[in-house]
Amino acid sequence: MHPLQVAVGVVKNSEGKILISLRHAALHQGGLWEFPGGKIEPSETTESALARELKEELNITVTAASPLITIRYQYPDRFVQLNVFLVEQFSGEAKSLEGQPFKWVSPAELEHYTFPAANQPIITAARLPEYYAILDDADEALLLPNLQKILNRGIKLIQARLKSLSPDAVATFIEQAYPLCRQQQAVLLMNSAVDCPVVVDGIHLTSCDLMALTARPESVKWLAASCHNLEQLQQAQNIGVDFVVLAPVLPTQTHPGAPALGWKQFAELVAKVNLPVYALGGMTTSSLITARQCGGQGIAAIRAFLD
Repeated sequence: MHPLQVAVGVVKNSEGKILISLRHAALHQGGLWEFPGGKIEPSETTESALARELKEELNITVTAASPLITIRYQYPDRFVQLNVFLVEQFSGEAKSLEGQPFKWVSPAELEHYTFPAANQPIITAARLPEYYAILDDADEALLLPNLQKILNRGIKLIQARLKSLSPDAVATFIEQAYPLCRQQQAVLLMNSAVDCPVVVDGIHLTSCDLMALTARPESVKWLAASCHNLEQLQQAQNIGVDFVVLAPVLPTQTHPGAPALGWKQFAELVAKVNLPVYALGGMTTSSLITARQCGGQGIAAIRAFLD
């Protein structure tokens, strides 16, 4: 059974707010909020369908759009594939041409609106940045300077992977680091292998810890995981992880002999789950375009954000 192909736009204005609209009650999933878009006609590309739908619905002209996430979802009455693009460059002032109410909301406000079930990973992807920095503790003396470098580059999502530090040293560092992250509106996650008594914004599960779970831990704001194969990706999706890193995509300095997935296999694996996926392993900031073209949310790295 072939899915109904739909083009969807996460339209973001210069203030960082995202446009959502209310589906007509008579439509499939009517009465729920949605990201604008519509069915792709047989003669159209995804990009041309998106441009047409946004012009017809909202009177805006797309000047640039980049892939964000692709969702395949089986409703009781239909199978859909949502081909989602981030639209940050457009002209014209948005207005409703088909009578549907619409709003501009901040990414954090999206979770307060009721969307169709297939849209939930889109909400997460819309809230996540394109870069995910991993703060490694290979040199304890460099932890705070490296964190400051990461924050100075505008990175808004950071994992503290402090596996070699004592619990006291971890607590001392986080007590200094977390306020810095809050000041810059950056999200700080703690690797699950770390014994940390101090509260941060969430947990990044090791692949081993991921596979040991049967459900999402309660009261965790952000939950991420490390994955290396399809089984781990599916486990992450099944327990409700927010996003994952998939590694290693390319050969790395830390594991020079380890087999790498390569971009082709990365894209094939990403296509099998409805999750935001960061590419990890051998990444530089210039890898972002390739990662996005392969269906990834963005890139994760240790060194790339410290140069």
